[in-house]
Amino acid sequence: MSIAASARIHASAIVEDGAVIGANVVIGPFSVIGPQVSLGDGVTVKSHVVISGRTEIGLDSVIFPFASIGEIPQDLKFAGEETQLIIGARCRIREHVTINTGTDGGGGVTRVGDDCLIMAGAHVAHDAQVGNRVIIVNSSAVAGHCIIEDDVIIGGLSGIHQFVRIGEGAIIGAVTMVTHDVIPHALVQAPRGELDGLNLVGLKRKGVSRADITALRAAFQMLKQGEGAFQDRARRLSDETDSAYVRKMVDFILADSDRGFLTPS
Repeated sequence: MSIAASARIHASAIVEDGAVIGANVVIGPFSVIGPQVSLGDGVTVKSHVVISGRTEIGLDSVIFPFASIGEIPQDLKFAGEETQLIIGARCRIREHVTINTGTDGGGGVTRVGDDCLIMAGAHVAHDAQVGNRVIIVNSSAVAGHCIIEDDVIIGGLSGIHQFVRIGEGAIIGAVTMVTHDVIPHALVQAPRGELDGLNLVGLKRKGVSRADITALRAAFQMLKQGEGAFQDRARRLSDETDSAYVRKMVDFILADSDRGFLTPS
């Protein structure tokens, strides 16, 4: 066990032998920290939190009451192998959130990036790869093996199917089931997840230039109305654009996909 001298641990909390507790960590009453857990400097664990498994939590992150972090996957194929959960810096993990470790079949690591907000009752399953500055709103679930790129927002009460990829800057509306990959900067809504345009508000808030937004809108129209299959339209785009944002969208579409794509209606 390694506990920094500046850490503050409530008398009713349990920190098991082997845990690594960084400087200025605060652990609240009745929380349990497992023997393979590492808490970075400045982490706050509020009351009644359970952090178990081989779990690392980055500096200045805050875990709110009744969260369960690092428990074994909800996967019947899991056979007790040692896998991992890595959570980045400055994350806010709210009440009743559950995040599981990985599985051998999925690479062995569940990962959450920096500056994420995971709101009350949300779930991140085994082997999911969540980028930076992602917001997962209340009672939403990210299934196993999903890839959620940077700056994605997932609305409340939504579900992301196993192996789905959601591209950078996309926004998923509330009460939406997403069963296919979502291109970067997309707007998805409706109960069964329809690709309904671009996340123009998010692009403007990020400070993307007017020229790049115009290029993305033109690219979306070509993907929607052009000739040939979806991937064929994307290949033509790669030859016709100078926008780095459009090229990133094209690269996403032409990469391997286990689920296919939501396409414009």
